Amino acid sequence: GGGKGSSRSQGGNSGAGEVVGSTQPFPSILEPASVTLSVVIPAFNEEQRLPLMLDPALEFLMARSKADRAFTFEVIIVDDGSSDGTGELVMSYVDKYGSNLIRLLTLQPNQGKGAAIRKGMLRGRGQYLLMADADGATEISDYARLDESLRTVEQGGMGVAIGSRAHLEEKSIAQRAFHRTVLMWGMHVCVSVLCTTKVKDTQCGFKLFTRKSAAMLFSNLHLERWAFDIELIQIAQRTEMPICEVAVNWHEVDGSKLIQSKLDVVTTSLTMLRDMLCVRLCYMFGIWKIAKDAATLATTMGPEKTSPPGKGGGSSGAPIDAQRQLRQR
Repeated sequence: GGGKGSSRSQGGNSGAGEVVGSTQPFPSILEPASVTLSVVIPAFNEEQRLPLMLDPALEFLMARSKADRAFTFEVIIVDDGSSDGTGELVMSYVDKYGSNLIRLLTLQPNQGKGAAIRKGMLRGRGQYLLMADADGATEISDYARLDESLRTVEQGGMGVAIGSRAHLEEKSIAQRAFHRTVLMWGMHVCVSVLCTTKVKDTQCGFKLFTRKSAAMLFSNLHLERWAFDIELIQIAQRTEMPICEVAVNWHEVDGSKLIQSKLDVVTTSLTMLRDMLCVRLCYMFGIWKIAKDAATLATTMGPEKTSPPGKGGGSSGAPIDAQRQLRQR
């Protein structure tokens, strides 16, 4: 799928050698890390909710960077075919903080949450890479808990820390409509039978990966929409990747793009069940194979293609890869 990324920088925030209006490819995850943490945020029509997540996230990350000079970070927002002002909103943050901290990857047309996170992860510069939802349902400060837990299980540069809301389940049942509770338990049964019994909460949108793990997992990922987490866990388990599950603080946020009616609950659950079956069968019968070495991973990521901003393009389906537009005052 096509995607175009842009970022601007001004004044003291701009990096050395940046030229007004120039375009450059994003770096690849197969290159060495150059920052401590990449935060990848998928966004589809999130003009209203994104600042409520991004402002406290940047405050937390900059405070940590100030306290620990060795800690550096970037935030990659993946605009997944939004029709509102999400892209322009992100560009205002790029102008304020610079393209070294904030980067925008624009996908056209909408490709799905799994595809958005995959493309963002494969362009991250971090030694560790965190995926987080644009609604801010999970507190960004819980990154510290995932980071601590991941470092205890990491082996040979491999490991995944999965944010979990399982400890909040009893409270959420008391607040949730009956039909949602029934479907939730039904999904738990399906996940246990078809996917995994080791991970209690596969769908929390807050997960931390080592760079090596992110390269393997996201280069091999097939599912592009909401059930992609299940395939990530399937790949991790099949490659015996260290996994830890960490309780996180979570609260429900209005404005879900997935569940907007009772019918959506049913159709989404059926779609996820279909995807679970697909993942189970495709890996069981060897239809999908897992590439592990760097050379093979590079081929699964596909060739880099670039074009000037505003030309070519995602809307026509042409495979325009990620770019960033660097500007100086």
